[in-house]
Amino acid sequence: MNTHTLHTSTIVAGLVVGLLGGLVSTAYAAQSSGQTEKSTTSRYMRDYPKQLLKVQPPWNKPMYQGTELTVPGLQNVPDIHGDVNNPQLVVFFAGNQYMLVNRLMLAFSKAYPKYPRVVAFTMPPGRLITSIKRGNGILIGNMRITLKPDILTAGKGSIMGMQKKLNWFKKIEVYAKNRLAIMVYKDNPSNVTGLKDLAQTDIKLCMPNPEWEGIAKHAIIPALKKTGGAALVNALYKKKVSEGTTFLTHIHHRQTPVRIMERKCTAGVVWYTEAYFHDKIAHNPISIVTIPKQNNKIVGYTAGLMRNAPDPEAGLAFMAFLMSPESQKIYKQYGFMPPK
Repeated sequence: MNTHTLHTSTIVAGLVVGLLGGLVSTAYAAQSSGQTEKSTTSRYMRDYPKQLLKVQPPWNKPMYQGTELTVPGLQNVPDIHGDVNNPQLVVFFAGNQYMLVNRLMLAFSKAYPKYPRVVAFTMPPGRLITSIKRGNGILIGNMRITLKPDILTAGKGSIMGMQKKLNWFKKIEVYAKNRLAIMVYKDNPSNVTGLKDLAQTDIKLCMPNPEWEGIAKHAIIPALKKTGGAALVNALYKKKVSEGTTFLTHIHHRQTPVRIMERKCTAGVVWYTEAYFHDKIAHNPISIVTIPKQNNKIVGYTAGLMRNAPDPEAGLAFMAFLMSPESQKIYKQYGFMPPK
């Protein structure tokens, strides 16, 4: 029996609208690598300027339909994908996979039709892990969600560390890999060529905050040290922060592209697939500056089946699906590297 439940606390109408809007917004749909995203046929969404829908998330097609109440940039909740009402499978994903999660979850439901109601959260793993440890749910504005995950995904080091210390998982799989890149405005008008250029005084940066985002601690800072030592780390994360030319994010996979497309920032270090999505799939005004392998950091994305999963059978099925050819094809289309 599925034991997932949804509790809400102090739900104000505006936030209910925000959640629903985020779940059903249909601004643009990425169907496969290299395919131009298509405008929604919804008259409600067509009422917004196309450029606004390009800049403001969500940037993908919703999993389910409903009465649209999205307000781009205000009420969109783009990182909760699916149906929060008594779902049969709950997955806490690392946020950098937001662009493919809807396709992935729908493909899972098609392969396993006994699980039609699924939901995925694509948020910084550190905050999701904190919510699990505290047992107090996820709070977004006035809305509280207390769903417990069947599956938790994060970097391999993080998952293995939790397994060693907390023994959280019944099963663990590395299902994809990724590397870093520099995201810039289309055609790279500031001519950023590498990580060292980011220290220049005229470059306004958007960088993940090490306090809240694992990409900073486990990938970006090590890559900066490889490239320019502690001096480069201090230049980007101390000097430029104090000068106001580095903006620190809480959720970089949303904030960095928005700030670059709004021309508030020149560049930001992100996962390669985040820049690839905007440049090659969504065709938004974003370009990629690659980072050489010797200065880069490759991370293995790892899924763990929770020992206390509300629906362990569904969780086990999803673990198998993640490693299937169909799932691996989706990850490849969005620029991810294979797990082996």
